[in-house]
Amino acid sequence: MNALPRTHILELLRGRRDETIPCFSGLSTLIAPALAERGLLFHEIHHDPRQMVSAAAAAHELYGWQSATLPTNLIIEAEALGATIDFRADMPEPMWPLVAQPLFPTPDAVTIPSGAFTKRGKLPLVCDALRELKTRVGARSAVGAFIPGPFTLALYVVEYNALLTSVKHSPDAVARALDAFTAILIPVANAYQDAGADFITIHEMGGSPGVVGPRAFEELILPRLQRIVRAISAPTILSVCGNTNQAMELLAQAGANALHVEHTNDLARSREILGRDVLLFGNLDPVQVIAQGDAEKIRAAVQRAANAGVDAVMPGCDLYLQTPAENLRALIEATRQLLKN
Repeated sequence: MNALPRTHILELLRGRRDETIPCFSGLSTLIAPALAERGLLFHEIHHDPRQMVSAAAAAHELYGWQSATLPTNLIIEAEALGATIDFRADMPEPMWPLVAQPLFPTPDAVTIPSGAFTKRGKLPLVCDALRELKTRVGARSAVGAFIPGPFTLALYVVEYNALLTSVKHSPDAVARALDAFTAILIPVANAYQDAGADFITIHEMGGSPGVVGPRAFEELILPRLQRIVRAISAPTILSVCGNTNQAMELLAQAGANALHVEHTNDLARSREILGRDVLLFGNLDPVQVIAQGDAEKIRAAVQRAANAGVDAVMPGCDLYLQTPAENLRALIEATRQLLKN
């Protein structure tokens, strides 16, 4: 096929399949070797739009990856809410930033700052970076942006034990908190689209039915995901963690253009449950296969995913930061050689 990777991916996200299978990601593709080649320090890139762009474009420009995504971490919204962030500047190797301490002791305590949320924290910087990223690589590469799901955002900013206890004993309080988070995630997603994102990934890793269970997901999380998806006009990918084979039909009800599952899923079973109506992306183990495997192990995993009926080969989550550059090249090359059965 002669279409550029960007065109191919966007056509796929609109439901137009063909005989080829792309290799891209809706989540982070930052790896330490690429950052080192660009002269970037991981703990510094989160603060400067130009460094964000250089980091986000690296996998595409250096290795031929078919997408470029921002922001550079998943806690942008938590910081905009007022959470203190530890950027791990004292770590000997790149590590993801962390919320230093919960912002709210209970779901009932959740409050949203007044004013335009997209103007808070580093959100304007991310939008600036997306505009520059689109100009830099958007002619060939699909440009994506990701947001946390509402429950994942809650896990970052609400005291963990209080949140989980409330899911069982005070679900109405959790619902109100999730409504508040949903109301700020929607304008963030739309701001990212306005800044140039071709597609939006909703990463509900902590609120996946594989983590909280199908019942809590259906009652508390699914309605908010549906609300977010309906409010975004760009193509959407719902990304979840954990084994979700028992809840694929629930995930499909969110209404996203595609579902992205991790390596603990039986991908063939996921496809069997979904049928052909829903795009299915995944699900290579980002650590044991992509980061720690060799070229043959990566090739075999790509072929298994294709045989299982995947529509796009993706890491099961963010790329592992310590992924060797040669392994990322091997993944891209293995996917190039695929033809759908």
